[in-house]
Amino acid sequence: MDSGSNNEATRLWRVFRTAHQMVHDRGYMVAQDELDMDLETFKRTFAPSGDVDRDQLTFIVQKRDDAADQLLVFFPKDKSVGVRPLRVYVERMAQQQIPHGICIYQSSMTSSANKVIQSLPSRHTLESFQENELLVNITHHVLVPRHEVLTSEEKAALLKRYRLKETQLPRIQNSDPVARYYGLTRGQVVKILRESETAGRYVSYRLCI
Repeated sequence: MDSGSNNEATRLWRVFRTAHQMVHDRGYMVAQDELDMDLETFKRTFAPSGDVDRDQLTFIVQKRDDAADQLLVFFPKDKSVGVRPLRVYVERMAQQQIPHGICIYQSSMTSSANKVIQSLPSRHTLESFQENELLVNITHHVLVPRHEVLTSEEKAALLKRYRLKETQLPRIQNSDPVARYYGLTRGQVVKILRESETAGRYVSYRLCI
């Protein structure tokens, strides 16, 4: 394996690892050996001839508490993703009744490709991340506090306990990097736990808008 291929494999291994950590943190089932995969195992599995085959990186996961809630994660080969390759994956989601998808692209997505994402029927959602955004897991950074996404029941209980309307909660944009990592949608509430020298642990809540 030449140095260029080796660097690319190392880079994609980091992206692949973060993608698995991300969907695991969203409540999807991920095997421990996939979370712990080291670089050499990644190279043997996905780059036996030197170059990584991005088609082989595609994986499907399902929610721990709902087998029908599946997520397709894919890595298009094109540096700039257009309509044609994107539609292949969208059609696969429709055929296999997979409601959610994540496109991890190399460099860019055309405006036409973004329009395909925006025009999906409400029963399907498709997110996109550039590979560079997943080289490191931002939630593992020492300055990023722990986040926990509340269920609908937990959100209702929170509002009832403090006699609040959801609009009274502090807000977090759905474009925020941490919100994107957890796949937050408008109306969801995230619990944020920060360590405090005086209080021990400080808890706050944010409404995704």
